[in-house]
Amino acid sequence: IQPSGIPTLGNYIGALKQFGEVQDDYNCFFCIVDQHAITVPQDRLKLRKQTRQLAAIYLASGIDPEKSTLFIQSEVPAHIQASWMLTTISSIGELERMTQFKDKSLKQTEGVPAGLLTYPPL
Repeated sequence: IQPSGIPTLGNYIGALKQFGEVQDDYNCFFCIVDQHAITVPQDRLKLRKQTRQLAAIYLASGIDPEKSTLFIQSEVPAHIQASWMLTTISSIGELERMTQFKDKSLKQTEGVPAGLLTYPPL
């Protein structure tokens, strides 16, 4: 989930609710995807605050740090390194067909940032 504001009901039903349930049966890794959030302009201090708030929401939703790993995407260098490797073998046509790119690029008023195009491999 991106730390771009208060999680929606869809975030809760589609993800957060199940997080606490699956951790008893699986070795789970839950991520706050802050690098995904910066594909559009962000206030860095606000994003940092929202990242901490989302971590608290994850824990409040039932994630037990003794059973699961909760991490922030930007704190794991291997994540962005893997993203770069995937980006180098992705075609522009494949990236342009991604739903996130289509939806968000239509909302851009001053051109489409390259980060939005390379969002899927991230």
